[in-house]
This record gives sequence, C-alpha cells and structure tokens, in this order.
Amino acid sequence: MGNILIANNLIKTFERNEKKRKKVSFNAVDDVSLFVGEGEIVGVLGPNGAGKTTLLRMLGMLMKPSSGNVVMNIGGEACQDETKLKANIGYLSGNTKLYGRLSTRELLDILGNIYGLPQEVINQRIDDISNVLNLGEFLDNRIEKLSTGQTQRASISRCLIHNPMLYIFDEPTLGLDIISSNSIIEFMKQERNNGKTVLYSTHYMEEAEYLCDRIILIDKGKIIAQGTLNELQALTGCEKLRDIFNSLIKEVE
Repeated sequence: MGNILIANNLIKTFERNEKKRKKVSFNAVDDVSLFVGEGEIVGVLGPNGAGKTTLLRMLGMLMKPSSGNVVMNIGGEACQDETKLKANIGYLSGNTKLYGRLSTRELLDILGNIYGLPQEVINQRIDDISNVLNLGEFLDNRIEKLSTGQTQRASISRCLIHNPMLYIFDEPTLGLDIISSNSIIEFMKQERNNGKTVLYSTHYMEEAEYLCDRIILIDKGKIIAQGTLNELQALTGCEKLRDIFNSLIKEVE
C-alpha cells in the first residue's frame, strides 16, 4: 500500500499585533513535510498553539498554505486539484456548526444532493452511516435537541456521505463522555479495517497510544518527531507517550 497524501514543506504565515500595535509575522506552521499511508490511522499531537489545526486545515484544502503543497493519490495518480481533493476528504472541524432545525437524516440528504449523488445512493448511504455510527435512535430528531455526544456523531456522519478516501478529524473526542468517545474511536478503527485512512489531532495521549499506527508530534509549528509508538519509545527511552512527548518538548526548548 502506498501513500494517500503527501505534504511538502508547508508554511503558513500570519501576522499578530505586539506592543505599540506593531505587526509581526510568524509561522503557525513552519516547513512541515509528512505523508499519510493508505489504510492507517495517524495522530497529530501537540500542545495548544502548536499549529495542529492550521496544519489540518491546509491538508483538508480549507486553508491555502503560504508556501508548499499537498498532493493526494487518487486512482493511482498524483493530484493537486483542490476540487478533486475536497471530494475525496471528509473533514471534521472542532468548531463546525450544524443546522439545528434539521434532523441528521435531512442534513445527510441535503449534503448527498450537494455532492451530486443519486437519491437511491443517498438513501443507502444514510442507512449504512446510521449503522456504522449507531444513529438510529436519533436519526430523525432535530439536531438542536441532541446531546453533545449525539451531535458529534451527527457531525461525523456528514463527513461520510460522499464515501471519502481520507478522513481528517480535528479533536473528534474532545469534551465527550467515555461512551461517546469509545463509539468514535471504534468507528475510526472500523474504517481503517475497511481500508480507509484517518488523520486526526488529539490531546489524549492514551487514546493515541491505543489507536494510532503512527504519531506525529508537533510543537511551535514544527514536527519534532514522528513514527510508530515503538520507534518513539526507542528514540526517547520512554515507555508512555505522555513521557515521550514531554521529553521531546524539553529537547527543543
């Protein structure tokens, strides 16, 4: 199996105001290159402000890099066309707002039509997604009436309707109870077993230890280490991912 996505030398530059209203440029993502293999789960970990969300937004075609590029393997060919890439990515943002007056079924039906899917395909996809994410008990309830965990599952469901090759999830389990978190974690495992690829950020080190085939550690906009858990353990001499991360952060300070 090859790489489904490759990022080359991504840089994203912003400006911020400092003392005396002086504007200073800084790189939120600073010369990041990475790959994501077909059929694997890759975790992006780092402290607040490390650049994780900015990086994922560029990889998901929601933000243009200041420099660098993203290439995706679609049908055995390297593709940089933004429209084609978006059509093959399911992106979950931490601040995505859903239409509260719609039910999850209505939301998925609308999105399926936006993607140009035939109605019979949409109906089948909704049934399949409902089974995968266990939406049956609230599929036809208004989204504004759902619990936090149910709303997150509804939000993830919209990423599945077009059957993407790659999922990019920004903190999919943040703030959820253990049952809702487990449901989403098992969903990601199941999709990997189905040959799909998942790239996601998380603050939960134990979750990443359990779930990820590879881990990318990022701090101050730069990748400070990446590899399997075993490779990171060998690199640092630490057993737990939390200790590995703390060790590497100290090294770059």
